[in-house]
Amino acid sequence: MTPIRIYDWQRLDAADRLAALARPVQTLQSRTLAQAQAIIDAVRAEGDPAVRRCTQEFDGVELGQLRVGAGEFARARAVLSDAQVGALERAVGNVEAFHRASMPRPLTVDLQPGVRCERLIRPIQIVGLYVPSGSAPLPSTVIMLAVPARLAGCPRRILCTPPDPTGSANAAVLVAAELCGIDEVFKIGGAQAIAAMAYGTASVSKVAKIFGPGNAWVTAAKQLVAADPHGAALDLPAGPSEVLVIADDTAPPPFVAADLLAQTEHDVLAQAILLTTSGALAEQVAVELIEQARSLARQSVLQYSLGNVRILRMPDLEAALEASELYAPEHLILAVREPRRLLERVHNAGSVFLGHWSPETIGDYCSGTNHVLPTYGYARAYSGLSVDDFTRRITAQELSPQGLSTLGPTANVLAQLEGLDAHARAVELRLAALRAQAHP
Repeated sequence: MTPIRIYDWQRLDAADRLAALARPVQTLQSRTLAQAQAIIDAVRAEGDPAVRRCTQEFDGVELGQLRVGAGEFARARAVLSDAQVGALERAVGNVEAFHRASMPRPLTVDLQPGVRCERLIRPIQIVGLYVPSGSAPLPSTVIMLAVPARLAGCPRRILCTPPDPTGSANAAVLVAAELCGIDEVFKIGGAQAIAAMAYGTASVSKVAKIFGPGNAWVTAAKQLVAADPHGAALDLPAGPSEVLVIADDTAPPPFVAADLLAQTEHDVLAQAILLTTSGALAEQVAVELIEQARSLARQSVLQYSLGNVRILRMPDLEAALEASELYAPEHLILAVREPRRLLERVHNAGSVFLGHWSPETIGDYCSGTNHVLPTYGYARAYSGLSVDDFTRRITAQELSPQGLSTLGPTANVLAQLEGLDAHARAVELRLAALRAQAHP
C-alpha cells in the first residue's frame, strides 16, 4: 500500500489548504441520472413487472412475491444467534431511549388576550425506508430509520432492501425490522425500489417521504423523485461517509488509525482526515494505518479509499477547529486532553465523539444517537435524522372578537404596506361587523 502523506498546515497557502480538505469528487454523472430516470419511468408505467425485470437484471434474481412473508421472517430469526439478536435488541433500546427523550412537542401560546397560536405535531402517514444490502448488509440502518419512524407515530412504514442471490432478504435486516415493528418488507433494491415507493405499484404502496442511504443509482433516483411533485420527498442530501479526527499528543496512535480505517472501509469514496498538533502522532498514525489495513477484510475498497486519507500537522487546536468548521464533517472525533472545551465551539458537524474512549463505531450501532447524518459538507445546514424528520409541524391560530379588534388594525396596515388590498379587506370586513354589533 502507498504510504500516507503528511501535510504541514502552516506551509500550505489558502488554495492548498482547500485542496487538502477537498472531498473525493462525487458527481452524479449524466449517464447515472439517465439510467435512474429510465428505471423510474419503467416502474411508474408498468409497476411490479418492471420491478421484477430490474431485479432480475441487476440482482440476478427472479422473484415471485416481492413482499417478505411470515415464514421468511421466522427463518431469519432462526439464522441469528441469541447473542446477535440480543445485540440488536440492545441497540434498538438505546436508540429508542435517546430519540424518545428528544421527541418534538406541541405548544400553545396566548400572545395577547383573544389571540392564541399553536404548533401541532402530526406524523407523516406513510414513509419508505431503504436499507442497502450489498457488500455489507446494514441492520443498523434499519434501527436508525425505523425507531424514530415508530416513535413519530407514522401509521405505515414500508421497508425495501435488495434480495441476496438466493432471493431472500438478509436475515439480520429482517430481524431488526421485526424488532422495530415493521412487517411490510419488500425484496427490492436500487432505483427500482425508490421508484416503487415514490409512485406505488400493485404490491408497494406509495409513500410520502423516503429515508435511507444507497449507491449512486439510489441517490440519483431519490433526487429525481423528490424533484417531482408527484414523487416523494427525501431525507437528507447524500454523500460518501467521512470522519475528521482532531488529536493532540495524548491520543493513542492505534486508536486514531482504527477510527480512520472504520470510515475508509465503507466505500471507495469515503474520506478520513486527521488534524493533529503532534508531529510524532502524525508519523505514528501514518504507519499504523498501513499496518492495520493489511489485516482488514475489505481490501478491494481500502486500496482506493486510503488514497482519500489526509493527515495534517496543525500549529494548535485553534487552527484544527477552524479547519474542521470549514470542512463540516459528518463525524467529528475530539481525541484531545479536554474535548469538552472544544465541543463548546463546534457548530458544523453531524455527530461528535468526545475523548479517547468514544469510537465512532459506537455511534454507528448502539449509543442511541442516529447514524443517518449529513455528509459532503451539508452539516453546515442540515442535522442528523431524528423523530422530527418523520413528522410535520402544523401551526394553528384562533382569534376571538376581542383579539381581532386588537390585532386586526396591525394586519390591515401591513397588508396595505404590501399593496395587497384583498388581504386588508378580509380583516376590515370583520372589524366593520364588530363595530356594527357594538353600535347597532
